Amino acid sequence: MTGILMQPNRRRLLAGAVASAATLAAPAIGRAQSAALKVAVVLPRSGYLAPAGQSCHRGALIAPKVLADHGYNVELVHIDSESNADIARTQTERAIDDGAQAVVGAFDSGSSLAMAQVCEQRQVPLSVNIGAAPQLTEQGYKFLVRNFPTGGMLVSNGLSLIKSLLDVTKLDARTAVFMHANDTFGTAQRAAMDHLFPTAGLPFTLLDSISYDPKAQDLSVEVTKVRSLNPDLLLVVTRAADAIKLVRDMVRQRFEPKGIISPGSPGLYDEEFYQALGPLSDYMLYNLPWANPKAQMTQALEAAFTPANPTFRFAVECFNVGFTFEALLVVAAAYKTAGSATGVELMQAVRETKIADHVMIGPPIQFDEKGQNVGIPSAAVQNRHKTPAVTLPVDVATAMPVLPMPGWQGRT
Repeated sequence: MTGILMQPNRRRLLAGAVASAATLAAPAIGRAQSAALKVAVVLPRSGYLAPAGQSCHRGALIAPKVLADHGYNVELVHIDSESNADIARTQTERAIDDGAQAVVGAFDSGSSLAMAQVCEQRQVPLSVNIGAAPQLTEQGYKFLVRNFPTGGMLVSNGLSLIKSLLDVTKLDARTAVFMHANDTFGTAQRAAMDHLFPTAGLPFTLLDSISYDPKAQDLSVEVTKVRSLNPDLLLVVTRAADAIKLVRDMVRQRFEPKGIISPGSPGLYDEEFYQALGPLSDYMLYNLPWANPKAQMTQALEAAFTPANPTFRFAVECFNVGFTFEALLVVAAAYKTAGSATGVELMQAVRETKIADHVMIGPPIQFDEKGQNVGIPSAAVQNRHKTPAVTLPVDVATAMPVLPMPGWQGRT
């Protein structure tokens, strides 16, 4: 009787072993599928900020492969903020409800501030890709970091580079006017300019600061005012759409300053700007952080970008693409270090970030107690043949700066 019962027991034991193996295997598969950090990427892919938002989006689309090649695992959820802070807020809430463990965005400082409130309440890390308003890192948020300069940093670096540009080109500039969009970013830049310009040691007088609505149909009234002041330099804080309107109205009114320089803002290097203005887009200068062409991570990013975006140029897109990629790199690296996607543990690892191998020029990515990367430098970049060319610092320059800029007429 005992011998007869032995075989069924073995079968039952074998079946149990198989069942146990299957039970163990199922969680293993689940762990493999859930190993990626789920990140909501919130960008203005429609609305008035769409050109820049779509450029950032192209960086986000190629990021998972490049990150995977470097040992990081992310799953991205792509969200359109529609250039609207309220939508950015509600969509961030929804993404977290749906399981997002980190958030990246939002190019626009106003939207980023709205998202920061949500992430703070829900204890989910927010990694700001682009957004210079000082409030982002001055309001005590514990679940936010910004790997992007503040408005003050941009203006300080930008003014220093303007002085260097005048020294290198020997341009005699005695007066300037500052024009800025009246959005969150533009007004922050105005405040920084008001604070920093008096002690910047520049050889020209700032005659006026003029704000404008970036959603206006044209900027003819503002250009008329600037033209009446006839400054040697026009310093601008723009986005692509309003930069196009600005240049067109300057051409119509035949206003030709010796130089148009942004102390630190987007717009003048966007593909939309080049396509709309053609040769009129050349010789604009903008002082911004820029991708380091010698960095291994930059080369890897460009290698992934080019085949995925055959109708776009990495040389033009590298600012938006690079900073969006680095915002994702920050949370991906922290996740790998922490081994946990729990908000508090993940955020602790984010705040302890130190990443030497990255895209943009400058030292390793790391954050101070406010969540700000304070070590990001700028370069002086000038449009040449509808392509950005680094002119300063000398050690990374690919061209010499041209000032005064040629007149509007006769450009080819």
